[in-house]
Amino acid sequence: MRIELYIQERLGKYEEDSYQKDRMRYVNVYIEEVLLNEEHILRNMFEFYDYEFSQYLNFEVDKEGLFRRAPVTEYLSKDEYKSFFIKSTGTLLGFVIVKTTNSKLSFEIEQFFILKKYNGKGIGKQAAIQIFDRFKGNWKVTQVESNYPAQEFWRNVIRSYSNNSYRESNDDKRRSIQEFNNA
Repeated sequence: MRIELYIQERLGKYEEDSYQKDRMRYVNVYIEEVLLNEEHILRNMFEFYDYEFSQYLNFEVDKEGLFRRAPVTEYLSKDEYKSFFIKSTGTLLGFVIVKTTNSKLSFEIEQFFILKKYNGKGIGKQAAIQIFDRFKGNWKVTQVESNYPAQEFWRNVIRSYSNNSYRESNDDKRRSIQEFNNA
């Protein structure tokens, strides 16, 4: 019995240490605005995004083996959008696109993506906090009806960021929506 407890204790400690080391590798997470000449990189990242998102919205590939054509040019050229890469020590980890609505003080997460291999390491939370800190005002974050991992992620991030001062609702498409103000 003592040996089993010892092994469980050591295994738990090892898993915890391993998890902490993995998280520590990505301490230096930062957002970097996407430049016009980096449009092709953002477009490439959207292929991964669409692949992972296809399980929720049933995206199909076209005859060329590509998913839908995301409006990347629009995201980079229209004033209402701000596009950022999510990086750590130069490594591209994902992207986020913020939409300004109605006034300069209302924002939405238009798109948010972390490559699957980096999920669960605190990277998305760090990036979301940096985005929220950069844009002060009214926020709206929406997730599709069946994307339960995203719903849980955003609830946790927003609950923590807003000190539990947010509203949650569902729209007519049964999407989860969180709203808060950080001005």
